[in-house]
Amino acid sequence: MRNVLALRAAVVGASAMLLLAPLATAAQAAPTTSGSTQLDAAELPAELVEAITRDLRISPQEYLDRAARAQELGTYAQNFRSERPEDYAGAWIGTDGQPVVAVTSSEAAEKAAQDGYTTKFAPVSAASLEQTLSELNSWISGLPKDISSQINSASIDVLDNRVVLDVVNSPIGHALNLPTLLANVKVMLSPGQGGPVEPGPLAGDTYITTEHALQDTPTDEITLCSLGFNAVDGDGTPVNISAGHCNPALGANSPVYLPDHADIDASPRIGQFRSSSVGSATDGLDYSVIALNDAGVRAGLDRPAVRGANGTTLTITGTARPVVGAPICKSGQTSSFTCGVVAADHVESQLFVADGTSRLVRGFAGTACTLAGDSGGAIVTGTLALGITSGSNSSGAPNCLEANLVLAPQGGTANLGIPINDIVDAVGTGLTVRTARD
Repeated sequence: MRNVLALRAAVVGASAMLLLAPLATAAQAAPTTSGSTQLDAAELPAELVEAITRDLRISPQEYLDRAARAQELGTYAQNFRSERPEDYAGAWIGTDGQPVVAVTSSEAAEKAAQDGYTTKFAPVSAASLEQTLSELNSWISGLPKDISSQINSASIDVLDNRVVLDVVNSPIGHALNLPTLLANVKVMLSPGQGGPVEPGPLAGDTYITTEHALQDTPTDEITLCSLGFNAVDGDGTPVNISAGHCNPALGANSPVYLPDHADIDASPRIGQFRSSSVGSATDGLDYSVIALNDAGVRAGLDRPAVRGANGTTLTITGTARPVVGAPICKSGQTSSFTCGVVAADHVESQLFVADGTSRLVRGFAGTACTLAGDSGGAIVTGTLALGITSGSNSSGAPNCLEANLVLAPQGGTANLGIPINDIVDAVGTGLTVRTARD
């Protein structure tokens, strides 16, 4: 669980950040209350069961149990932190499936233990680590572009109670004079290659989009991404939540199509981007809201379900927040269902987009294999909506088998997810994820 977007790189302890001038930290909104009702193990689709047993090596029932346990821990940790901000240092689900709360004092440890949680002592509070991360990113933003481009991401490692910086193993990276430079991994975002999908589109299936008319766009300029969670906007418009970088013209209402693999020019239009954001100064998220037209609704994009490229469907029963150690599975048009765990619940990463520029994006890290074209697809924990896929360290791999083999020495595959509750809060127009309990 310690590979955080390939964070085998320069490790920066909290004390090392004392050389930076103190900066104000923006207040964060409280997480949205998460849904907790999940399907029974017997109701999980066959492909998801296969991915759970293959990738997580646990039973489908244990997958659901750990996902539910993580949400209970997330709620407890939120309340514990609000009552004891200086004593709280993080929380996660251990490799044995048990919840752990990190604390900075004996008194806090006794309280968490009385409430039934395993505790671990940590020297630095979560609030202090977040302040350090903010100061670190302020420092990075002031660097010349040729230097800052060599810094991939900064994140909080709650397991080891530290801030971790991912730096390119390059001459410029070495010049930063940061210790233990071990990896040269970037999160790259680029269109990939997909294939035919089952009729009736769902989250995880393919969509294509263009900046101009589809018939006037060369094939190599067509953007290929995955549909995310189906939702309803505040005005009643049916929408789909996907990745912001999938919009080829940020700030514009680019059209969205379901691909006709026999004749791309004949692909039916199912809607357009209503809004999109990639690393904005206000929220740092990577998301888009696709307003669906009648054709999109008739195609079936009003259902609370997700699917892999050729997989059976999974019904969404609520929403969730990222908790370190929680089991996750992602659905995407390139690699279908793959599973892993939440490796970090707070990651800030420079994501490289099609025009060659980079954006600082905030989200959570997972270990599920993710390939090019999976961007925008749904990430679930149990049967709850957790987030959408933004990027990964394996986007250039032809398949997950090769990705796992090549990246194994650096800790394996890692993906960046954008929390669904954060997206809902950022949109702020009454956006509601479709669930079976609506």
